[in-house]
Amino acid sequence: MSAPRNQDPTIRKKPLTGRILGLADIEALALGAWILGTGGGGDPYHKMLNMRELYRNGHSVELVDPMSLDDDALVAVLSNMGAPLVGQERLADPAFAIKPVRMMERYLGRTFDAVMALEIGGGNGVHPMLVAALSGYPVIDADTMGRAYPEAQMTSVAVSNLQCFPLTLADIRDNEIIIPRAASWRWMERISRKACTEIGSIAATCKAPRSGKEVKDHTIHYTTTKAIELGHAVLKARNAHDDPVEAIIKACSGQILFEGKVIDVEREATEGFLRGKAIIQGLSGYAGREFLVHFQNEFSVGYLDGDPIVMTPDLICVVDTVSGDGIGTDVLRYGQRVSVLALPGPEIFRTEAGLDAVGPRAFGFDLDYKCIFDKA
Repeated sequence: MSAPRNQDPTIRKKPLTGRILGLADIEALALGAWILGTGGGGDPYHKMLNMRELYRNGHSVELVDPMSLDDDALVAVLSNMGAPLVGQERLADPAFAIKPVRMMERYLGRTFDAVMALEIGGGNGVHPMLVAALSGYPVIDADTMGRAYPEAQMTSVAVSNLQCFPLTLADIRDNEIIIPRAASWRWMERISRKACTEIGSIAATCKAPRSGKEVKDHTIHYTTTKAIELGHAVLKARNAHDDPVEAIIKACSGQILFEGKVIDVEREATEGFLRGKAIIQGLSGYAGREFLVHFQNEFSVGYLDGDPIVMTPDLICVVDTVSGDGIGTDVLRYGQRVSVLALPGPEIFRTEAGLDAVGPRAFGFDLDYKCIFDKA
C-alpha cells in the first residue's frame, strides 16, 4: 500500500512514539533537522544549548504519536519567522518561544493539548521542544512541511485549504500582535511578514491552531522521529569513521548531486527573507564542472553547468563533505567543501495545488517541475 499523499515517502514504518526524549535524542534532532532544513529554518545550535540547560534543570519533553490525538484536541503550530541571518544576532530564548502560545490561549479562551513544529527543518524543528519543556505540553511527531519553506502558504495544511487564522506573533521588546483573520494564506503571509519585518525580521509565532483531526488528516507524520533517526545515523557514521554523507543518502533514500568548493556567495536580507545564490566549483569526480544554487531562506533550484537539474519541492541539501553537518544559507561561505544532495519530499507538494504553492514558479523561476527521482 502506498503512503497517503501528504506523507513523507521515506518514512516506511510507524515509529515508537509516546516516549520521553533523552538529551541525546534532542541533539540528534538538531543535527537531523539542520540537514532537512535545506539551508533554512534557522541554525538549531543555540536552541540545542537551551535544551541542554532545560534538561539539566529537570525539564523533559514527551514525543507523541499524531494518530493518538483525540479529534477535538487543540494543537499549537509553532515556529520562528524571519530572515535566518538575523537569528544569528537574536539568540534563542525559551521564554520568547512560549510567548505567542500564551497569547493564543488568552485569545481563544482555552489551553492547548499539545504543540508541534510548523516545519521540521533547522532550528524550527527544535523550537516546539523549548515550549514543551517549559509548558509540559507534549510534542506531536509531525510537521506541515517535511522540511523548511519560507512562506505561510507553503504547508500541507495550506495546500489542503484549511483555515489560516488566527495567528499570534511576538518579539523581544514586548510587542504582541494578533492577526484574527486573513482573506487567504497568501494574505496571511503578506500581513505577518510585514509585521515581522517592522519588528526586526525575527519573531516567535503561533500559527492557526489545528484540531486533532486536522493533524491526523493533513500534516506530515513522524518527521520529528525521522530527523532524530537521521541525526543518530550521521553521528554513528562519524564515530565509526564512515562517510556521513553516505549515511544521509541511505537514511533518506536520497542522491548525491555534486561535490566541490564554494567559490562565490551573493545574499541579501530583504523583506524578511534571505535571498541569494552560491556557486560551487567541482572537486574529485566533479572537477571542471560548476553548480549554481539559488535560495530564498531555503535552497530552491540547482543548476549543473547551466542546466536546471533539481528544484523544489525536492529537498536540496548542502552539507559539509567531511562532517555531514547541514549548512544554512546564512552561513554558506567561500572555501567551504560541500556536498549537494537531493532528498524526496512529501507527495502532497507534487500535486497541482502543492506545486502552485512550492514549485519553482512560486520562487520566480519559469521552470516546469521535474522530479529528479523520476530519473533514478
